Order: sequence, then structure tokens, then C-alpha cells
Amino acid sequence: MEILTPTLELFNSSTLTILVISLLTLAIIIRTSKPSSKLSATIPSPVSLPIIGHLHLLGRLPHQSLQRIALRHGPLFRVRLGSIDYLAVNSPSTVKSFLKNHETTFANRATSTGILHLAYDGSDMSFSPYGPHWVFMRKLTMTQLLGGKTIDQLHLIRKEEIKRLLRAFYDNSRKGERVNLPKEFIGLASSIVSRMSVGRQWAGKDDELAELKTVINELEEILGLFDFKDHIWVLKQLGKLGIDFQGIDNKVEEVKGRYDRMVERVLRAKEAERKQLSGKEDGGEGMVKDILDLLMDVYDDENAEKKLTRENIKSYILNILAAGTSTSALTIEWALAEMMNHPSVLKKLLNELDTVVGKDRLVDESDLPRLPYLHAIIKETLRLHCPIPMVARKGSEDCTIDGHFVPAGTPVFVNYWAVGRDPEFWKNPLEFNPERFTGDDNLNDIDFRGQHFQLLPFGTGRRMCPGATLAQFVVKTGFAALVQCFDWPSAEGSVDMTEGPGITLTRAKPLVMTPKPRLDKLLSNM
Repeated sequence: MEILTPTLELFNSSTLTILVISLLTLAIIIRTSKPSSKLSATIPSPVSLPIIGHLHLLGRLPHQSLQRIALRHGPLFRVRLGSIDYLAVNSPSTVKSFLKNHETTFANRATSTGILHLAYDGSDMSFSPYGPHWVFMRKLTMTQLLGGKTIDQLHLIRKEEIKRLLRAFYDNSRKGERVNLPKEFIGLASSIVSRMSVGRQWAGKDDELAELKTVINELEEILGLFDFKDHIWVLKQLGKLGIDFQGIDNKVEEVKGRYDRMVERVLRAKEAERKQLSGKEDGGEGMVKDILDLLMDVYDDENAEKKLTRENIKSYILNILAAGTSTSALTIEWALAEMMNHPSVLKKLLNELDTVVGKDRLVDESDLPRLPYLHAIIKETLRLHCPIPMVARKGSEDCTIDGHFVPAGTPVFVNYWAVGRDPEFWKNPLEFNPERFTGDDNLNDIDFRGQHFQLLPFGTGRRMCPGATLAQFVVKTGFAALVQCFDWPSAEGSVDMTEGPGITLTRAKPLVMTPKPRLDKLLSNM
């Protein structure tokens, strides 16, 4: 998440506001100066300030800040945000202690009241508490919604959208137009995910697709906001009176309302389509179903293990759209930036693509098992540039971890970004070196399935990203097609790799350039 510092304007809007803040300052100091939990005193912590705790130490890139604090205090330490004590976990071994050895205890996400409301008050899967509803939705996801059969059946959608992007880039090159690559990659990912999720109801309708992208972007902005009233007692009390200095509640209501109206139109169109199909002789048998079709099957099934509500469906679609868009797009962008900075790596990948695929056809998902160097590049990209650098969990019961008492309700920051750069495990951790996964370092077998705690771009355990397989298809095939079809300028380390703020790992300076065709004949016939 992005930790934002409130501007002075938020607190200078009126004389009344100044008076209220002045009168309540003493109450804040008294309340926030007391420990908010019974965390073990043996857990180290930096010196904190009254009211804000350690907020001043986190800045705009909290995953980097937490890693720097870990260098001084060790991989497990405590930080106070307002009046709430968090634990910060920054190494593979400590992550394993929390998320494997005490997996069920930390199976719940720590989130804000605003986010829960946006997610239909926990009706979704991503933010719902670990329990019967979550277990049912997870099972449904892994066996049907994002299972192997569904992903295979919707392969053509991914192929079509990748070709559409390549054709657009080819047109840009002929016109000499510069392209904002991350914007186009976001478009690729959102088109794939929306078509797989809800079928033609969004796909092909430019105005609705543009609105969808806007809603998802604004959703990510909300997810990245630090809500002070969830952490500072007096602001929470004022929030109950309708006083929201940051305006987050109003923003949540506005974005949720727009999304709800949009998805309601989609649901009604889907219901009309299903009714029409049911009147046909074959009842639509043999039709390739999108994810919404599968959800509606359960919704309409009177004998289903669990009855889904309309809110369950809306929130689940929101989960899929939000989780599957920017993360894949960012990974492709980071990988291309690394190729420009490492032309020898790019040359080796091109040799692999030309040998396995050739120059007369486009790389396909079926080629992936025969492209080991491509896999190594994506692994190394995700190691250095984990798309979601940090997540927050919350303990459901008292426990003792590595000799430290951790009471129920303790929120925990899990710093996946720091884990991928841990010098205790990774040799030259800041160096981009795909060969570490193809050489004699015994790292070849490290994968993304959550069992190797040195590399967790998709998380681990019960809360591991259920769309990991789909994301790998989109990222690997999309990235490979871009490398195969276009020349990318050699920068020899001059591409700026500075990170930008946000809940996802954005680039501070997006890649903008004019595509230069490499396989002109293939592109012209696409």
C-alpha cells in the first residue's frame, strides 16, 4: 500500500476544524502513547513519535523502508501506525514461520473499513475472512472458475488480444508514433481479464471498457491509501460523526456505485442471454463458458453446496478484474526494461525463440514448456520486481512465533519484495541475472507455487493468488510475443529502474517509445 502523508489543507479547511483538532490533541497523545497490544517486548522496534508512531519512517515506498529498518533491527520487528502495532516480516525464514507454521492463524487479511465496504462488506473472496464462505469460493475458484479446464478453453481470447496489441504496435511503428507501453499493457491485461470474466458484455464496447479501466485504476488508488481514521482513535470517532478529513469514504461510495451500476448491466444482459439459450433445443450445450457463466450456474443451482448472492458474484468479478490487470501489465513492463538494460540477456532469449518457434509464426502458449530461458527471465523479473511488494495479514488467535508472543488481532506486514532480495539466500541480490535459475546454483527447481519462501510473487498457502497460472500464461506469452516481433533498443543499463508509489510495484518513469518491427512479414500478415 502507499502510505500518504496528509496535506495541511486537510486540516485548515475551517476555523472549526482547527479548534476541534486543538481540543482533541491532548486526548490523542494520551491514547496513542499507550501500547495498543500485548506484543512481546522482546520484538525490536525503532523509536516512535506521539500520535503518528512510525508513519514518518515509511514514506512513499514502505516496502523499501521496512527493508532498511530490517537491516538495523532484524527481519522481524514492530512498527506502530497511529495507535496500532504491526509486525513487519522481511526474510524467507520469518515469512515461513508466520504463513506456513501458523498458516490458519494468519489466514485473514488485514484491511480497512473502506476496502471492506468496497468489497461488498466481505462478500468477495479476496477480503472475506477465513471461514465457510471463503473455503467454498476458493474451492469453486480452483476447480471451476480458474481451473485448468477453464483456462484452456479460454486460450483463444488470450491469443486474440495479444495479436490485437501487436497489430496496434505495428500500426504505431508505421506512423512513427510513440507509445506509452504501460498504458497499452494495462489495456491488454484488462481486455483479456474482462473477456474471460464476463464475455462479450464488456469486450468490444470501447466506452464501457474505458470506464472499466478507469474504475479499476481508481480502485487501486483507494487500495493504496492509508486511512488515518482506522489507526488514530480520535479520527475514528470523528469518522463515526461523518467527518472524514481524507475524503476516502466518499470516494469509496462513488467508485463502488459506478462499478455496481456497470456490473448490474452486465448481469442483466447475461441473464437475458442465458434465458434465450435455455429456450433453444440444445440449451446452449457445448458453448464455451466465461467465468460469469460458471458463477451464474451456481447462482441458479438450487442444490448447490452454498447459495451465491448477487453481491457474491459482483464482488468476485471485482476481485478478478482488480487482481489480474495491473500486476500482469507491470511484470511485462519491468521485464522489457530489464531486456533493454541487459542486451546480452535479450540476445540469448531471441536465440531461444528463433530456435524453438522460428520467425514464420507467433509464439504460443503451447511453446512455453520448451522455452526455459524465458521462464528464467520471468522468475528473475518477479524476484526483483514483485508486482505486489507487500501484503497485510491479521492473526486470529494468540500464538508464539520464534519465541515471541503474538496476541490475536495483531496485523502483520509481509514484505515479499524484501524476501526476493534477501542477501542471506540470493547471491548478488540486486543484480538481474536469469542464469541463477539455469546454472549450477541448485535454484532451477524454485517455482511460484508458494513452497519456496525465497520467491513468493503470488503469495503462499491458502491465500496464495488463485490466478497465478493464468497470470503466467498472460505474462510469459505476451512478453515473448513482444520480444519476438519487435526490436527493443539497447540501453546498457541506462533505463531508469526507479520504483513509483502505489499498492503495486509501478515504475516511476514509464517506458515510452516508438515500436520498431523485427518480423515485418509476420506482423503484416497478422
